[in-house]
Amino acid sequence: MKIPQQELSSDALVGVIDAFILREGTDYGLQEYTLEEKRQRVLNSLARGDAEIHFYPENEHIDIVMVR
Repeated sequence: MKIPQQELSSDALVGVIDAFILREGTDYGLQEYTLEEKRQRVLNSLARGDAEIHFYPENEHIDIVMVR
């Protein structure tokens, strides 16, 4: 189930973004980015529609999914 980011509180959105960023295997290439820079990149991807927030009710899991 797709969840618009506007439906999440600021704290919840940051939590979902941080979980996505800190998940093992997330690769940003050779460039080093601060946590805040990584958050902004994910927010930009959500705003452009390149990423979506999905909720999976069967296991009550929320995640960010790259769609483009």
